[in-house]
Amino acid sequence: MSSETADEQDAPAEYEVVVVGGGPGGLTTALYTTRLNHDTALIDRGGGRAAMMVDTHNVIGVPEETSGNEFLQTAKDQLEYYGTDLYQDFVTDIQPSDDPNTRFVVETAGGEQFRTQAVVLSTGFSDERADPPLPRTGRGLHYCLHCDAYMFRDESVYVMGHDEGAAHVAMIMLNFTDDVDLLLRGEQPQWSDETDALVEAHPVDVIETEIESMFKEDDGWLGGFEFEDGTVREYKGGFAMYGSDYNNGLAEELGCELNDDGTVAVDEDGKTSVEGVYAVGDITPGNNQIPIAMGKGAKAGISLHMELREFPKSLDELDGETTTAAAADDD
Repeated sequence: MSSETADEQDAPAEYEVVVVGGGPGGLTTALYTTRLNHDTALIDRGGGRAAMMVDTHNVIGVPEETSGNEFLQTAKDQLEYYGTDLYQDFVTDIQPSDDPNTRFVVETAGGEQFRTQAVVLSTGFSDERADPPLPRTGRGLHYCLHCDAYMFRDESVYVMGHDEGAAHVAMIMLNFTDDVDLLLRGEQPQWSDETDALVEAHPVDVIETEIESMFKEDDGWLGGFEFEDGTVREYKGGFAMYGSDYNNGLAEELGCELNDDGTVAVDEDGKTSVEGVYAVGDITPGNNQIPIAMGKGAKAGISLHMELREFPKSLDELDGETTTAAAADDD
């Protein structure tokens, strides 16, 4: 093997767009940039909130019984069909490039390197989990009110947590059922006096005692909890509200502006404060919903196309090219 061939083999792969993260937002951006004729790679470590879904709700055209993994695999199959390069790996570092033809170098835990003109961060967040005992996610333990509240109409429901968010979700659930318990699990409430007055005024039972154990129905769904004081309460399911841990490390290292809650600050097209870096999906502000993430991904994909495309050129550019070509012919 010649040294030239070895160098070529070791050279980083080059793309116009590298998407980091394979959630609905990142997948949609990759679909758009690929179909708009830009060389695109998507690097996904696997997992994520969407992969945990037992069923898919609120996505027009997608059957309810579609699992999160099925939904994501269908999307990846679409990307491969159109020509996106998919990598299962974990991105460890993104640095500005010293190559004048590219802006960034992306490195992965698997030792891969990619050079790219634009980076799209679709790294999402993780829900802070409560201590066990807990039911299975999607079978009595839920995190998305707008996704799953519908299934608890006229059922016994719990909301687990002790901060402002938990208190407000408990009151919101009264729109779906009149049987709502707010489980503090032995913690002191961390909400404001105003929220405390609201909770007192609403028909929400606040249960201070910690959970001792859990029992299930024959179908695997939650049946209810036994508490340390010996009481037993039956529930169809509920929501754990302990906050979010945003995966913003790469954005922070790149110098992107972050919001106080840990989300990445973006404009309406998903552009961050760093030129060439976009962010989409749950890592950005707003409701954490698949259709919303997909919409953000689509807008970012179109914006990237407008940034990266070669044509149309200005008259000055075209005149300059004509002059350069004429000079070359004279030589």
